[in-house]
Amino acid sequence: MDRERFERAATFEQYLESVQKNRELWHDVYERVRLPDDLVDQARRVLGGWHLVALSEDWCGDAVNTLPVVARLADEAGWDLRVLGRDENPDMMEGHLTNGRSRSIPIVIVFDKDFNEVGWWGPRPSEIQAWVMGEGLAISSPERYKVIRRWYAKDRGRTTLSELLHIVAPAA
Repeated sequence: MDRERFERAATFEQYLESVQKNRELWHDVYERVRLPDDLVDQARRVLGGWHLVALSEDWCGDAVNTLPVVARLADEAGWDLRVLGRDENPDMMEGHLTNGRSRSIPIVIVFDKDFNEVGWWGPRPSEIQAWVMGEGLAISSPERYKVIRRWYAKDRGRTTLSELLHIVAPAA
């Protein structure tokens, strides 16, 4: 990732205005985000001029549940978050495959002030990802998604933010 490509990418607010699928849900989740004070404090203490790139598509249920939370934290911490479409950026996606083979999204890639990649997160918080890859595979997709939505509603973004901070903080 170079600075020029990063700066051409949509800000989260621009991305939010461009979504077509699940538009109301994207906006509702973004409006309802309430960040845990302890995680905001932790993020603000991580100095370094961080740049985050999210690979996403508007149809992705996991993206709609996680990226608005990441966007709010980035705003609070002074990090610069940009969003790129997965399908229009295969070179970036290929370097961040889930289990080395799946083009699952969202993926949030963390870059330092010089645009060196320091790590990446995605496509889901580890707890719900483990459930999906285990017992979740045994149930129908609509039923699986109901369980995932309930998990996200209960978690309220805490696990996503904690896992993202576990990437950023050691790199600082």
